[in-house]
Amino acid sequence: MELDTLTNQVIALAGIAQSVALVHELATTGKVDSKGLETAVICLLKTESDNVLDIYGNDLANLKIGLNHLKSQLTGYEIAYPDQARYAASLVFLEQQLRETPSMLKTISVGLDRAKSQTEHFSLTHENVLANLGNLYLQTVSKFQPRIMINGVPDHLSRPEVADKIRTCLLAGIRSAMLWKQCGGRRWKFLLFRKKTVVEVERLLQQL
Repeated sequence: MELDTLTNQVIALAGIAQSVALVHELATTGKVDSKGLETAVICLLKTESDNVLDIYGNDLANLKIGLNHLKSQLTGYEIAYPDQARYAASLVFLEQQLRETPSMLKTISVGLDRAKSQTEHFSLTHENVLANLGNLYLQTVSKFQPRIMINGVPDHLSRPEVADKIRTCLLAGIRSAMLWKQCGGRRWKFLLFRKKTVVEVERLLQQL
């Protein structure tokens, strides 16, 4: 299956957009869309697949939040979600650093295998699984500079279970950024083919 297609790039971009939308929701409300969080975990644990959509549970509806947020970002005259746009740009930048650090990629791979084993006993979004994934982000990606500074309500951000979910979503966002690159995504393409990207986003939304 050919990976380098606009459709696959948009699916991966929607994955990034959804991850940062969930981060924003958690940081500002302390709550999160349960299906969106589950999709983030699926994205992290599905490490091998020839089908890009399969990485998100093989259901386009799992990326509805991301597709809608991506459309808003691309079609507005002003940045629709400034915090989320900043998070997304940071994730793409951090993904580059991660790809250049094989030892950290290995650490993440081992951690994801451990999380997969946990899901044999617990649900995908069980607190133990999320704590493991959150700690994996803390021990790896958060070591890079600049660190992503999350804006939100301090009372929510200080809760360990919320922090674990935020870090899990950030790690999923980096996974999507990596996938976007693997599918031929580049910043110059994103800027140059913006209108084509919008058309593809709208086409995918019509399928929901």
